Amino acid sequence: MSGRAGRKPVRRIALLLVAALGCLTAVARIFAAPADAPLTLDRTIPLKDVSGRIDHLAFDLARKRLIVAELGNDTVEVIDVSVGQVVHRFAGLKEPQGVAYVPDGDLIAVASAGDGTVRLFNGTTFEAVGVIPLGDDADNIRVDAHNGQIVVGYGSGALAVIDPRTRSIVGSVKLAAHPEAFQIASDSGKIFVNVPDAREIAVVDHAGGKQVASWKAPDARSNFPMAVIGDGAEVASVFRSPSRLTIFRSASGGIAATLPTCGDADDVFFDAKRHRLYVSCGEGAVDVIGWDGKTATESARVTTASGARTSLFVPELDRLFVASRAGWMGGGASMLVFRPSP
Repeated sequence: MSGRAGRKPVRRIALLLVAALGCLTAVARIFAAPADAPLTLDRTIPLKDVSGRIDHLAFDLARKRLIVAELGNDTVEVIDVSVGQVVHRFAGLKEPQGVAYVPDGDLIAVASAGDGTVRLFNGTTFEAVGVIPLGDDADNIRVDAHNGQIVVGYGSGALAVIDPRTRSIVGSVKLAAHPEAFQIASDSGKIFVNVPDAREIAVVDHAGGKQVASWKAPDARSNFPMAVIGDGAEVASVFRSPSRLTIFRSASGGIAATLPTCGDADDVFFDAKRHRLYVSCGEGAVDVIGWDGKTATESARVTTASGARTSLFVPELDRLFVASRAGWMGGGASMLVFRPSP
C-alpha cells in the first residue's frame, strides 16, 4: 500500500469526526438553550426506519395524535404524542406530501405527489375508505372548518375542493402555477395561496371558486410558508430568495412589514397567545418574531437540526413540533417538541 493510499482512510475518518463534532455541537446548542429562551426543547420523539425528506404535518386533537407525511419514505405515520409512540404506519404510498385530519367523519386525508391522489383513511381503524384522483402532484391540504370540505393544491396550477362524505370533487379553482402553502380565512371566506412560480400570492373567493386578486412582493422569490394572523387582518408569507418574512394587510394586499429570516423556510405559524410568529427553516433554526399589529421584531433564533424545515404549532397543546430528518451519518429521524415560553 502506498503512502498516499494509506492516507485516504485517515482523511476520511478525520472528515467523519469533524462532521460528527458539528452534529454534537448542534445538539448541545439545542439542550443548552437559556432559561429565558422563547422556545425550549421539551422532548424528542424518535421516528424509526424513516429516511429522506419529511413533508407536512397534521393533528388529531381529540386523540392527541400527530400525523406525519414521510415523503422520502413513502409512508405516513400516526404518533400518539401523549406517550411518544407511533400507533400506525401507512406504507406503500407514492411520495405523500399533504396530510389532514377531518373531524367530521373521523378521516385522515393523504395527498401524494407520485400518483396525484388523495386517499382517505378511517381515523379509528386506519382502514382505507376512498381514493380521489387529481391527476398530478397532489400537495398541500387544508380543511374548511365551516363545512368540512377538503381543499387540495395540485398540478400545474389548481385547487380542488373535495367533499369527504361523497368522496368526490365538488369544485376547483384555476391558478397561474402550482400552489404551495395556502390558508383558508374563516371570517372572510377567502383562500390565500402562495404561487411561487408566478411570484404572487393569489387571493381566491372560496364561494365563487375563482381568483379575485394577486399580491406581489418586489424583489422576492420562492414564497413557500404562509400563515393567517389572528382574526385574519394580516397574512404572513415567507420567501426564500432572499430569506424574508413579509406581512400583508388582507383587506388591501398592502405590505405591513418585512423582516429577514433564517434560510430555506418551509413553515410559519402565528402564536396568538404571545403575539409572535414561528418560522422553521432547513438551515437548522426556528426564528421567533414578535408582531404587535404594526411592527415585526426579531425575538430569537432557536437552533434545531440541519434540514428540519417542516413544523406544526398546536395552540391547544401549546407545543411546536419540528420534524428532523435522518442524517447522512446514520442519525435517526425524530420529532423535536418545543415548549413556548413565557
